[in-house]
Amino acid sequence: MSASDSNTPRHDYPFGTLGIAMVTPFAAGGAADLDEAAALATRLVEDGCDSLVVTGTTGETSTLTDEENLGMFRAVVEAVGGRAKVIAGSTTNDTAHSIHLSKAAAKLGVDGLLVTAPYYNKPSQAGVRAHVEAIASSTDLPVMVYDIPGRAGISISAETLIRLAEHPNVVALKDAKADYQSTTRVLANTDLHVYSGDDGLTLPLMAAGAKGVISVSAHIATAGYRRLVDAMLAGDLATARAMHFELDPVQRAVMSHIQGAVAAKTILHWQGVLPNANVRLPLVEPTEEEAAPIRADLAEAGIDL
Repeated sequence: MSASDSNTPRHDYPFGTLGIAMVTPFAAGGAADLDEAAALATRLVEDGCDSLVVTGTTGETSTLTDEENLGMFRAVVEAVGGRAKVIAGSTTNDTAHSIHLSKAAAKLGVDGLLVTAPYYNKPSQAGVRAHVEAIASSTDLPVMVYDIPGRAGISISAETLIRLAEHPNVVALKDAKADYQSTTRVLANTDLHVYSGDDGLTLPLMAAGAKGVISVSAHIATAGYRRLVDAMLAGDLATARAMHFELDPVQRAVMSHIQGAVAAKTILHWQGVLPNANVRLPLVEPTEEEAAPIRADLAEAGIDL
């Protein structure tokens, strides 16, 4: 089997082509700010993204209550539903809890689920497969598997992903493993829609057949990532390569110095997009020393603050 034809219009893909792993805004008192979330989602879609991951890793899901997770799903669906795919980060390291949240998310009208490998538990590959399949069988929603060993503590092997692709609801992979050989095997042996989960690897992964990216840095440069992804889908390597180089300092600013959600919120606050850069413990806002190289990278990218 092989991945579907790269000439397929992007609106035919179940999870679009340019996704953003959206931050969760917090009000001054620390509560999830659903009005700001709706406004941010609207801005990002108007700037060019066609899918949003809500309360994923970047959305600080591990410190949100179930009520906050579901509130975020509802707010974003109401803001941009029908204009962009809303993907619920509804899974934890507890399979039963993940099923509960996924069913609740489905009732709120989300378009799909992002299912991570169970973090902290360190299950076997058989356990990973059973976890994903149990969640995928709990609703009729399409599922994007998220392979991010840096967070989960384990990788999902190519063999496991190939087996998971046999499940009718498992249709996509967000790949943040930085193992090009493993991803090549998945692309060559499944029909999964693969998305780069590492902003800087969007171009090479799309060259191998990935459909796009689920990005954090695209909070800051949505239009630039739109151009990169569209150029790759059109086979315009020269434009895509130019955008890859142009976006490099943005990626460094967001992903190289401090935790990505912290950096993204800080920059959005500097730009006046968010009223604050509040994060929830154990995350903290950057020190001046940590902020300095972020500002330098953004200046290199031509972004005035």
